[in-house]
Amino acid sequence: MPLTPHERELFLAEPHIGALSVDAGPGRAPLTVPIWYDYEPGGELWVLTGPQSKKMELIKAAGRFSIMAERSEPSVRYVNVEGPVTRITTATDEQHTHMVRRYLPEDKVAAYLRQAEEFGEQAVVALRPEHWYAADLGAL
Repeated sequence: MPLTPHERELFLAEPHIGALSVDAGPGRAPLTVPIWYDYEPGGELWVLTGPQSKKMELIKAAGRFSIMAERSEPSVRYVNVEGPVTRITTATDEQHTHMVRRYLPEDKVAAYLRQAEEFGEQAVVALRPEHWYAADLGAL
């Protein structure tokens, strides 16, 4: 059953692990990787990635990407959103901390952030939702 625009936006705003897909070029399947993301209904979706990562290289070349989020309980539901990149900026400490708090319990945040220092600088990549595919397939 299709989701209404309101239902799909609320679902995407929940902290699911996303699957980011971006065109990998001629003769290649899209690069698809798991990723944390943030989204507020009606706004942009954003992710963090290394500014020199393969993801970033491909996102810059393509100018757009997609994110798919899913769950299996209490029903099988998914949302896929695709659209153009609207901005790429250097991530602030506040943005990085916000993203970690979205996905981890508070008692794990400080340790994760210390470990994440090894990743180096992070960039924010924002997407304007343009195309949506969403459904609730019902209980298993």
